[in-house]
Amino acid sequence: MNVLMVEPGKAPYEMQIGDDLRSMQAVVGGYIQAVYPYEEPVALICNEDGKLDGLPLNRALRDSDGDIYDIVAGNFFIVGLGESDFTDLPHELAERFAEQFRQPEMFLREGDKIVAAPMPDEQVQGGMSY
Repeated sequence: MNVLMVEPGKAPYEMQIGDDLRSMQAVVGGYIQAVYPYEEPVALICNEDGKLDGLPLNRALRDSDGDIYDIVAGNFFIVGLGESDFTDLPHELAERFAEQFRQPEMFLREGDKIVAAPMPDEQVQGGMSY
């Protein structure tokens, strides 16, 4: 199935993966966790133990005010939602989320908060450009 892959330090890109559990686990490097932070019919699939396992922080998830409420650790992908399962991510949604996650981020502790800053362009590894 078609998904949007988002890796730490890289630009997002579309890729094909199997629609079985083993394929999804291989992409995120462990047990999967599906979260549904968007109104669109999509799921964000990540490694459920990514933070506990010390995987590199990837991208921040923000609320409607732009404030960070969580940070995804390790690889994750965006997939479409069917009636009862995951399905191909339509290209239009892939483009929308590729733009949202276009800029890799680095994270800094500032007092009692964690803040996200864009990763300098010279540190960003290639991906698909939109």
